[in-house]
Amino acid sequence: MKVQTVCGSLAALSLVAIGAIACTGAAQAKDEGSVVANVAEQVPSQKVTTQGPPPEETGWKEEVVVSGLDTPWGMTWLPDGRLIFTEKAGRITIFDPKSGEKVNVTGLPEVLVNGQGGLMDISLHPKFKENGYVYMTVAQGTARENHTVLARGKLVGDKLEGTTVLFRPNFKKQGGQHFGSRILWLPDGTLLFSLGDGGNPPSAINGKLTRHYVQDMDSHLGKLLRLDENGKAPKDNPFVNQSGALPEIFSVGHRNIQGLAYDPNLKMIWANEHGANGGDEVNQIQKGKNYGWPLATFSREYSGPIITENTSLPGYEDPKVAWTPCPAPCGLAYYNGNKYPQFKGDLFSGGLAGQDIRRLDLDSKGNVTRLTRFNIKSRVRNVAVGPDGYIYFATDERGARISRIILD
Repeated sequence: MKVQTVCGSLAALSLVAIGAIACTGAAQAKDEGSVVANVAEQVPSQKVTTQGPPPEETGWKEEVVVSGLDTPWGMTWLPDGRLIFTEKAGRITIFDPKSGEKVNVTGLPEVLVNGQGGLMDISLHPKFKENGYVYMTVAQGTARENHTVLARGKLVGDKLEGTTVLFRPNFKKQGGQHFGSRILWLPDGTLLFSLGDGGNPPSAINGKLTRHYVQDMDSHLGKLLRLDENGKAPKDNPFVNQSGALPEIFSVGHRNIQGLAYDPNLKMIWANEHGANGGDEVNQIQKGKNYGWPLATFSREYSGPIITENTSLPGYEDPKVAWTPCPAPCGLAYYNGNKYPQFKGDLFSGGLAGQDIRRLDLDSKGNVTRLTRFNIKSRVRNVAVGPDGYIYFATDERGARISRIILD
C-alpha cells in the first residue's frame, strides 16, 4: 500500500447564520418493496422551528472500548464480533473486544492523506461470510489533482487480497476539502456512495467553482451514487436514460454528505451533510431528487455574504432538519436494536463541532418530532449500532477512542 501525506493546516470555521432549526453554542468546526421507490408521499412537508441546542440526555455513561487511536473514520463488525475500523492516515485495524488484541490489516489500496481526505469509510459486503469482500472509500491522487474512489479487497486472515478500485469519479479536484464519503448497502444488494462538492471557493476546475458542478448531471461532484457490488450503475437508476446524465447518479445537490442510514421499517434513506457557514442538514433521500446545493441553502460564505437568497425552491427537496450554528454532522445511525427500547426507530447523528450525538426522534411516518443530545465533549466522527445492540461512536482526534453508550 502506498500512503501519500500532504501537510498543511485547516483553519477553524466560524459558524453563524439561521436555519430551520437553530442550535446555538456549538464549538467551531475544523471539517466539515423496492428501496429505490419514490417515497415522497410518506413524508409530509414539515417546518420545525426551535432556538438553542437540543436538551441533553441524562442517565447514561460512556464505556470506552478501545483508545489511543489516530483519527478513526469508518467502523463495522466482522461476523465473529470483532470490530474492524479505519484510521484516516491509512490503516485498517481489527480489534477483538474480548482479548483486547489489535491486528493491522495489510494489502490496502493507495491512500492520499490530505486535509479532510485519507482512508475513510469501510463496509462489508452483505454476503461477506461467502465472499469476504471489504469495501472502502479512499482519497487518491495528489494535492493538486485528487478525488474519492470506491475500493474493494477480499479479507483473508489479516490481509486484503486482490484489492482494486471499483469506481473512480470523472473529476479531479485540488486541495483537501469535501471528499465525502460514506457507504450504505440497500436491501436489494446495491450500495450508495457519497461524493462531496470538491471544496469551498476558490476551489475550481477549469476556471469554474467546483460547487457549480453540483447541479451538472455530467459531473459526479456533489452527488449520491448508487452502484452494484462491482461498482457499476444498475439499470434502474433514475438517470440511466437521461441524455447527458451520468448513470451512477441517485440524487443531486449535495455539498458534503458525511452520514448515511437506512430505516428498514419505513424503507427510508437518511443522510446528514455539512453546510458551509451554517446550514448543516439532515435529509430524507429519495430516488432522483435534487437537494438544492448551492441554489437553495441556509448557509453563508465563510467570509460573511449569503450564498443565495433562497432557502427553499419549488422542485427541490427541503431538509428535514437544518442546523445553525453547525454541529458539523458526521456519522449517522438508525436504531433498530433492543438495548434502548425507548430509542427504537430514532436516528443518531454525530457532531464534530457540536462534540455530541444528536438523537432525532421520528414518528411512525418518519417526521422529526423532537431532538436531544448526548454531550460527548469530543469531536464525533462516526456513529454505528453494534451487533450487541449498543450505540458506538468514534471520536475525531489523535489519541481518539471508540466507545459505546450505556444507559443507567
